[in-house]
Amino acid sequence: MSVIEKIKAKAKQRPMHILLPEGTEPRTVQAAARIAAEGIARVTLLGDAGEIAKVAQEKGVELGGVEIQNPATSEKSPAYAQLLFELRKAKGMTEDQARELVTTNPLYYGAVMVKAGDADGMVAGAIHSTGDVLRPALQIIKTAPGIKVVSSCFIMELATARYGQEGVMIFGDCAVIPNPTAEELAAIAIASAQTGKSLVDLDPKVAMLSFSTKGSAKDALVTKVQEATALAHAQAPELELDGELQADAALVESVGQLKSPGSTVAGHANVLIFPDLQAGNIGYKLVQRLAGAQAVGPIIQGLAKPVNDLSRGCSVEDIVSVVAITAVKAQA
Repeated sequence: MSVIEKIKAKAKQRPMHILLPEGTEPRTVQAAARIAAEGIARVTLLGDAGEIAKVAQEKGVELGGVEIQNPATSEKSPAYAQLLFELRKAKGMTEDQARELVTTNPLYYGAVMVKAGDADGMVAGAIHSTGDVLRPALQIIKTAPGIKVVSSCFIMELATARYGQEGVMIFGDCAVIPNPTAEELAAIAIASAQTGKSLVDLDPKVAMLSFSTKGSAKDALVTKVQEATALAHAQAPELELDGELQADAALVESVGQLKSPGSTVAGHANVLIFPDLQAGNIGYKLVQRLAGAQAVGPIIQGLAKPVNDLSRGCSVEDIVSVVAITAVKAQA
């Protein structure tokens, strides 16, 4: 069973309430029908019921079990607008602005609905940019207690079990923070380990990657990774984490024990933390294309409640998979 099938099975054990705010988008409507039919989640589409029904008819899908809410006419919109105003008035938002956002922008309506506890998570991005999806999440749902950084990771499922945990690895951050500070790198490491544990039952072994291993090179870039390693150890002393490590030292046991003798992570890493977004994005795409790995993500981490972003080129299957991921994160 593939990683994503295992995640879907876990989602079905306790279905959560997930919002799809791009409710009239055809792939989203098709995905909602599948999610409801397979019992992956309780799903709500946001938008005009008549327009959604028209799209469903055109695509030949039944929306039995799918809920629909129209932010423009919902009886909950006044309360949601008031909640948004209270959350953002210190930033200069007026009541009129809050009302307009809630009733005309389904991403804001959805984020407030999740904040209010009327839904467990949200998935969007089929027709919106990552910034559009994350902005209301950051403003309204905000970060989890004790977390200051919102980042991302990918689940990488390799064709061979030689690396990672039976071929499964976590790569972070590959999509959100361009040039993380040492403090942000530490937060990314801890969050990525937690994501791996909650989604795929990973026993995290975290490698803080660099072009240096244990001081073999001297540079400010290396120092940043060393500082991040120390911070992560201090914040999560129970976590198996080592750094700074070169990629071969992290992945190959003979190299790892040569360069970092006695390390429980070197040569056995299943969570790779890249020093910046350039390395992370290039790294996951090289592994995906050259090694034939399946890349699942990006998975947004660090928010108080899960919100995940889609590629605008996503397929129906991609939406179903990301909803399953979001549902399992909501369970946790």
